[in-house]
Amino acid sequence: MDAVICGIDPGLGTTGYAILRRSGENLTILDAGVCRYPAADPFENRLVSLQSDIAAILDDHQPDAIGVEALYAHYKHPRTAIVMGHARGVILLEAGRRQIEVKSLAATQVKRYLTGNGRASKLQIQRAIKATLGLPSIPEPPDLADALAIALCCIGCLQKSESAEAIA
Repeated sequence: MDAVICGIDPGLGTTGYAILRRSGENLTILDAGVCRYPAADPFENRLVSLQSDIAAILDDHQPDAIGVEALYAHYKHPRTAIVMGHARGVILLEAGRRQIEVKSLAATQVKRYLTGNGRASKLQIQRAIKATLGLPSIPEPPDLADALAIALCCIGCLQKSESAEAIA
């Protein structure tokens, strides 16, 4: 599978993103980072900033697919899911405008894919990313590691889909 894949860890404080190129068995990080949005900024302004940043990333790299963390709502923190839902909506809108395939990935699915444990800690994910991509140090901040993990899991899901189609 040769493809450019974008992984996004959505948020309205910090959004992590990673762009990976898969060429055969080789993986290359084309771009990765975080976009930060000050909590003091009005909610709608942070959404506009997120939209602008995501649009620029997608326009620059024109990925074949995007992996984005699925919504998760913990009954003790329902506001987190609502805020994340707004951020995901902006990301999905930009993907839809460009007709880019989106894979919605549960955090437990991503963790299990990388570590074999759906409840892996942030540090375990960072260490797995370092080892998988042969990085000199663990990726920081954790939002960046999460975006890399989402991109890797998205590649795995796409490969699995291609294998299933080849069998059919």
